[in-house]
Amino acid sequence: MKSYPKNFAPHAFPSPCFVTDLAKLRDNANILDSIQKRTGAKILLALKGFAQWACFDVLSRSMNGPLYGACASSVDEARLAKEEFRGEVHAFAAAFSDQDMQELLTLCDHITFNSVQQWKKFRPVIQKYCAENGKEIVCGLRINPEHSEGAVPIYDPCDPSSRLGIRLRDLEKETLDELLVGITGLHFHTLCEQNSDALARTLTVIEEKFGHILPSMNWVNFGGGHHITRDDYDIELLCSCIERIQSTYKVSVYLEPGEAVALKAGYLVTTVLDTIVADMPTAIIDSSASCHMPDVLEMPYRPEIIGAGEDGEKKYSYRVAGKSCLAGDVIGVYSFDKPLEEGDKLVFEDMAIYSMVKTTTFNGLRLPSIVVWDSETNIIRSCKDFSYTNFRNRLS
Repeated sequence: MKSYPKNFAPHAFPSPCFVTDLAKLRDNANILDSIQKRTGAKILLALKGFAQWACFDVLSRSMNGPLYGACASSVDEARLAKEEFRGEVHAFAAAFSDQDMQELLTLCDHITFNSVQQWKKFRPVIQKYCAENGKEIVCGLRINPEHSEGAVPIYDPCDPSSRLGIRLRDLEKETLDELLVGITGLHFHTLCEQNSDALARTLTVIEEKFGHILPSMNWVNFGGGHHITRDDYDIELLCSCIERIQSTYKVSVYLEPGEAVALKAGYLVTTVLDTIVADMPTAIIDSSASCHMPDVLEMPYRPEIIGAGEDGEKKYSYRVAGKSCLAGDVIGVYSFDKPLEEGDKLVFEDMAIYSMVKTTTFNGLRLPSIVVWDSETNIIRSCKDFSYTNFRNRLS
């Protein structure tokens, strides 16, 4: 982005500060809803990517939004979904403890298991709970088609070393008629920030390996990683994939595209604290890659700064770095039209997804404030400020 969006004034926000644009969130939600209306598929919010509950009224069907529910990776995410999203609550984790399961039974509508062993262990627990409480909990198995579409191993659920999902060889050891008693659906997840051509290739492998199971299922969850709200995303192919699977196997389809829900809907407003010269000019900001943008180091990737260019594109180039003591707390190299000075605002794009949910207080750095802003009305609503108490209370 070469300039600020309409009505955006960096100095109107505290620094550092996560800003979520409700208008953009609504735009994304409308795109997702158009797919639901066209295909009948149900789309869920993946809380692991975006859990800003102050925005749930834009997203949740229970509050006139379009999404049917939320998927959780933990007890606390499931509770947040139950209390704040108030739609269907789905849960999946690499493994559940006994305590996890006791709590999830009170919170969830769907629970998906990562291994044959976990399903066998918890099946009688779930059956007993449902019988005693008159509740139905839908159960599924996550499968691993051993088909990689991801480019970065740490984010590839089908990497050969992946612990996620049940491989075909694991099912071939079982008596399926007995194993599948109580199982009504299959879940898979192979994508990471990808287009629908990757999904189409995955489905071909799914049908080759697990097609003998699909006719006995009621639903299939296509997992996450679908960048549906990206400008170049092939929605026609996605809808074709959904409709073909539904028609062929008489199943309903779920998707849980975490990033697509809030893609391009968030910003991180920061302030330059100092500039120094190392091997090149370096600007130190009041935020941190390590603490506030961890995917910058994990992925790794270089987020865009509004108004900045690539290294050497504009007249003045700077390495932009965080304020923590980690030597590698560096966001990237950018160029600017004029020299950076103390007090200048730098605004990072696309910071609603996988940023707020992954922040830490390493070094005792305070977390960025959280603000909701509507670019159509220019209404700003402060949601959260952090203090010493937040740092102290997470320790003992």
